[in-house]
Amino acid sequence: MAQDFEKSFASSISNSSGSPTTIVTSNSDDALISIRLVNKHTAEVTGSVVITSGGTTFNVIKDAPIPVGGSLELIDSGSKIVIQNGDVVKAYANTASAVDCLVSFVDSIST
Repeated sequence: MAQDFEKSFASSISNSSGSPTTIVTSNSDDALISIRLVNKHTAEVTGSVVITSGGTTFNVIKDAPIPVGGSLELIDSGSKIVIQNGDVVKAYANTASAVDCLVSFVDSIST
């Protein structure tokens, strides 16, 4: 069966840990294959990504520095993070309008 590759991009993610930007809401068994945070600000910023599952929030990365003009790749070397129906991937930065978030995932990995 062919894989269903999907993407979700968010420009200028939230700067509030209390109200992070939703990036992906899983509707099946999915595999996150890439999460990239991009600094488009004129100074270093920090970025965080969390996954909410069953009412509990788990940090993927918290307050990681992203240099000026740089980006931070959170999943590499063939690693994956599996998310299931109802799980939500969210992101936030320490500075408003400073970070874009790009996520690639495989939708419906089980049949």
